[in-house]
Amino acid sequence: MALHSECAMCPVYLPDRQWWRDACGVFGIQARGMGDLSRMCYFGLFALQHRGQESAGMALGDGRDLKHHTGMGLTTQVFNDEIIARLTGNVALGHVRYSTMGSNVIQNAQPMVGEHRSGPFALAHNGNLLNAVELREELRAKGIEVAGTSDSAVLTAWIAQCDRPTIEEALMEAMHRVSGAYSLGVVTPTHLIGVRDPQGVRPLSIGRLNDSGWIVTSETCALHVVGAKYVREVEPGEIVSFRDDELEATQVMDPERKASCIFEFIYFARPDSHIYGRSIYQSRVRMGHMLATQAPVEADMVMGIPETGIPHAIGYAEVSRIPFGEGFIKNRYIHRTFIAPSQRMRSLGVRMKLTPLREAIDGKRLVVVDDSIVRGTTTGPEIALLREAGAREIHVRISCPPIKFPCFYGVDTSAGRSELIAARLSKEDIRKHIGADSLDFLNLRNLVKAVGLPKHNFCTACFDNDYPIPVPEDLLVSKFDLEEEPAPVVSP
Repeated sequence: MALHSECAMCPVYLPDRQWWRDACGVFGIQARGMGDLSRMCYFGLFALQHRGQESAGMALGDGRDLKHHTGMGLTTQVFNDEIIARLTGNVALGHVRYSTMGSNVIQNAQPMVGEHRSGPFALAHNGNLLNAVELREELRAKGIEVAGTSDSAVLTAWIAQCDRPTIEEALMEAMHRVSGAYSLGVVTPTHLIGVRDPQGVRPLSIGRLNDSGWIVTSETCALHVVGAKYVREVEPGEIVSFRDDELEATQVMDPERKASCIFEFIYFARPDSHIYGRSIYQSRVRMGHMLATQAPVEADMVMGIPETGIPHAIGYAEVSRIPFGEGFIKNRYIHRTFIAPSQRMRSLGVRMKLTPLREAIDGKRLVVVDDSIVRGTTTGPEIALLREAGAREIHVRISCPPIKFPCFYGVDTSAGRSELIAARLSKEDIRKHIGADSLDFLNLRNLVKAVGLPKHNFCTACFDNDYPIPVPEDLLVSKFDLEEEPAPVVSP
């Protein structure tokens, strides 16, 4: 993967599953008289760091004005004690970003600040707008140029120029104008707002803090770290506003159908989070249960690819009665660096991140369980490492169906179908490419059964081409084009 030319802090190594990346994490808090809100917001962002590692930012309201700070890199690189001490107020909104629309540059870091007729506001967005180009042209026709290149910048500018008396009313009008996936945090000098699109594609939850404050967060895992309790999810099509310790909820749009991204359950969300009242961890274990029943194999040990494959592997081991063991040790400190790696070191990315445990796998028949295969670029090298360490057989089991279609709702598949290995190769060809003795994928029926909710609650378009929100034709064409003669996939 090429380095981003715009940013000095580029990935040392981004594994295959991390190429299929979610957009962002949002964390907002309203708590009068508590003090230290910026530090609490920092810890909330730290808990959501898995959702975005390119930039981070925070905006705080003190009753009159907004204070704002953004930067490139991880939360720990963007904030320090001096900056945290400078950001004071009774309401805070933070954001961690991974870019799915717009470059990885400081102009696109969030929260983004705008000036509405009712006063200043800051916006943090998780998702992807399908009509951002149309909205930008609409603004340009009014003589308004958007500073950033992201859909979030377009949305911020559109809300700022909306001639409604309150920011809530401007947001309501925006909900009727924009198309796509959006879970939003919005902060003014005095209060916090949460907004979720009518399909509820991306998660957004409400927490209660010591009976004196409220929290809006992309994932429930961030509630624990600040001592808050889960209250409920923001409903699809709903706006929630927190002012003077009161929660006001307005159902702006009634969803035609819910369409929560099922990949939140498979990979994106942290295992200790809950969505739709379902435990992410337990859902992943049940996926492993289903996979063991659907695709059994004789083996000596079940192992997961660290870290997201481990709950799936535990489930597989429980049902198959094959012992679970560790086959890899993961270097948890390889995320981003100020020192750009050489091409040779990038090509050795799997070795930098994973070390096989020879003593555990030498001479063994292994079931290797992982959450997904996207491009197929790292699964092969992982298997090669296990063979070097003496594995006798390697049977790969994947806890979701083959990914054949791109996402338009806040997941990075910018190159389209040509980058998705299952869109070009059969299961047997993928097996040969990655060098496994056998390969199987959890089917969609069993995946939905493992989560425990009806299929119509989810977006499963990356598996079955069933897009719940209409996608503009130009986007479909650009992402659905497969090369007439695809370049051959080079085996590891």
